[in-house]
Amino acid sequence: MKAFLALEDGTVFEGESYGVEGEKEGEIVFNTSMTGYQEIITDPSYKGQIVTMTYPLIGNYGVNESDVESDGPKIEGLIVKEFSRIASNFRAEESLYDYLKRHNIIAVEDVDTRALTKHIRSRGAMKAIISTIDLSPESLVEKAKHSRGIVGIDLVQEVTCKEPYVWNDRTQKLRVVVMDFGVKMNILRMLEKVECHVIVVPANTKAEDILALHPDGVLLSNGPGDPDALPYAIKEIKKLIGKTPIFGICLGQQLLGLAYGGRTYKLKFGHRGANHPVKDLLTGRVHITSENHGFAVDVSSIQEPIKVTHVNLNDNTVEGIEHEAYPIFSVQFHPEASPGPHDSYGLFDKFRNMMERYRCRKELT
Repeated sequence: MKAFLALEDGTVFEGESYGVEGEKEGEIVFNTSMTGYQEIITDPSYKGQIVTMTYPLIGNYGVNESDVESDGPKIEGLIVKEFSRIASNFRAEESLYDYLKRHNIIAVEDVDTRALTKHIRSRGAMKAIISTIDLSPESLVEKAKHSRGIVGIDLVQEVTCKEPYVWNDRTQKLRVVVMDFGVKMNILRMLEKVECHVIVVPANTKAEDILALHPDGVLLSNGPGDPDALPYAIKEIKKLIGKTPIFGICLGQQLLGLAYGGRTYKLKFGHRGANHPVKDLLTGRVHITSENHGFAVDVSSIQEPIKVTHVNLNDNTVEGIEHEAYPIFSVQFHPEASPGPHDSYGLFDKFRNMMERYRCRKELT
């Protein structure tokens, strides 16, 4: 079945539908990971986006429920060069085709993904639409132009939990409250691994309700879209500063930057992949990181006493900041990986140690 991808700048790519009919709009982006497609498909940070995989063959090891990052796919659509018809892996529980069809995700193959990626790198991420039912390029371009995009749109409310819940019910030493802006499950798994009792709360939870849970620390999760569209979260994060240790990841860092009184800005085509080099300025070590973000913090706009701890070696954007007066730090990349390298797992140990020191100081006073 024929399918089209139309971009707001008038560019149109033709391909073949991979099983699901329909039409979907979103921001067109690309991811350079060679593996980990099911984690990418289920990452809530991709809400509102149509994802292009640069690796040419996708689906060859199938899908399993152990490696998903949420309760189901969150992408708006998937673009690849070729889908594998064979799922060959001992952990595979179903094919990618069956998984996408079961969740009604539109996917398109036989697209020149190299040309598409080069176009995005040149022109930037932009609004787009994929369709198997409207095959008029002119009509689709107009629809793409008038689609909502992601700038100024609160996508977090489409992926956050509706009610608070306890992630792990075992008695652990430290209690962490996670503000769920679209949290990946592996962040929760990593907190459990460093002996934290984890409580997840919706994105619009009030600061006083969080503090009433008596947390040893608060984690600000990853999530989709424009951080400026979340004034309610920024307001509550401001109230938490100085009251408890805080660890921000991805969108969590951007929201911290805004809570500090700073600004964020949209990157031309974002960072999405599992091979981004990031330098730790405190140690000089270079980490290979997993990334998925389209916005970044402008640290020059922040008046709070903060220091930059990490920078991206591809474009020198800020990848980590730390408060110099309070036990607060954040990173723009994903230390929980999944998919990706494990270089930065130690940041969860850093958070645990920070919470332990803060608790000891409170007990002494």
